[in-house]
Amino acid sequence: MADTENSVEKAEVGLDRDIFLRSLLRELAGTLEAVVGLDDASGYISVVGGAIGSQINQAYKKEINVQNLSREEIGEVLVDLKRRIEGDFYIIEADDTKIVLGNNACPFGEYVEGRPSLCMMTSNVFGTIAADNLGYANVVIEKAIARGDKGCRVVVNLVQPDEAPEGREYFGG
Repeated sequence: MADTENSVEKAEVGLDRDIFLRSLLRELAGTLEAVVGLDDASGYISVVGGAIGSQINQAYKKEINVQNLSREEIGEVLVDLKRRIEGDFYIIEADDTKIVLGNNACPFGEYVEGRPSLCMMTSNVFGTIAADNLGYANVVIEKAIARGDKGCRVVVNLVQPDEAPEGREYFGG
């Protein structure tokens, strides 16, 4: 009789907690998109992204001991938080009106492909952090790996436009 316990334990299945959780999120997003549509799925994921954005914002403010992050610190935080979760975000340009970020690697890895609703995590985390500290943010995801682009381009507008904005608006307290 074969030693099935050892052969099962030694099997190179390619499964660990990280892969399992990314697969879970991919399937959850896909199910939401299929059942309620992309817009509503994005809305549900937005709620989660906003809550996570608030948690991350509070953690950074506590650790660097500030009441509010400056525009420069917000840019640094957005890049740093994505680095910590294995994204490859970087600042393309930044001024008093906007922060433009690029990205070469999604934290969800290949599991994000075909799941554009997951981009609402980035939009809401970025928008929540910027708006909480500066009062307003509008996030436009111009390019996204999830939509088949080679990389991401995310514009975080920090000034409310006169006309209706293109992206998602966030308001701070």
